[in-house]
Amino acid sequence: AIITNGAGRYLMHLRDDVPGIAWPGHWGVLGGGCEGEETLRETIVRELQEEAGLTAEELTASAGPDTHGSGRLLTFFTATWKGDPRSLVLTEGRRLDRVAPEQWNTLLIAGFVRDILHRHHTC
Repeated sequence: AIITNGAGRYLMHLRDDVPGIAWPGHWGVLGGGCEGEETLRETIVRELQEEAGLTAEELTASAGPDTHGSGRLLTFFTATWKGDPRSLVLTEGRRLDRVAPEQWNTLLIAGFVRDILHRHHTC
């Protein structure tokens, strides 16, 4: 989920740095995969709640290719949330923070996530 605060900052998630997970120690966005017969919208609602106790209103779906990996079409959702990341209860990862686009080049971010963020920012 690409979640902005309406003032140009993006909610970013610093992943755990442990063996066996995808993109350890990288900054990314909150999200995950479907369980059972969930719809994509049900999946992101559950993932936001599970990972950070976050309820985002008015999620809008978009899609783009994973040009840095599988080549598959990735679905992501966008929303605006103006809350304080410190108020959330993080259950996965090390940290949540608001990040301005000009800071992205200083962070370790997976290529496909960086592409999706840039695509969103320039639209």
